[in-house]
Amino acid sequence: MRRIKSFLVVLTTAAGLMAASASPALAEDFNYGVWRNPKNSVHVEIKPCGGGKACGVVVWANDEAKADAKKGGTPELVGLQLLRDFQLQKNGSWKGKVFVPDLNMNFNGTADFPNATTMKAKGCLIGGFLCKSQTWRRVDVMASSTPSS
Repeated sequence: MRRIKSFLVVLTTAAGLMAASASPALAEDFNYGVWRNPKNSVHVEIKPCGGGKACGVVVWANDEAKADAKKGGTPELVGLQLLRDFQLQKNGSWKGKVFVPDLNMNFNGTADFPNATTMKAKGCLIGGFLCKSQTWRRVDVMASSTPSS
């Protein structure tokens, strides 16, 4: 059960990150950048990867996330591309492939961006079943909006 839970966390994270970087118009506003999952155990940088698509790479992970990835067969989590080929859909959502290191598998994922600091990510294991949604927060916006002492 822990592996499925970890999978869903990574899946929704990846989906959200990829979706965030795919739209050129939205990317200027808030989609490109570094995003963190709800547990703040993984940070993913979303950026363009050619052809109007967006991709997301892990730029930071805590020890527990790294250990879970290793157990799943992924030796190095930081530097790994989790979000692949995310594209803007007609309905305004982003859709693409998400690599889940804990399971060593790719899945479909979607992401929506209700505002500049929030990403709603959703991933499903099989054909729309066993879905999980998460709210990711943008790290670089949050950090830059914090007043310095």
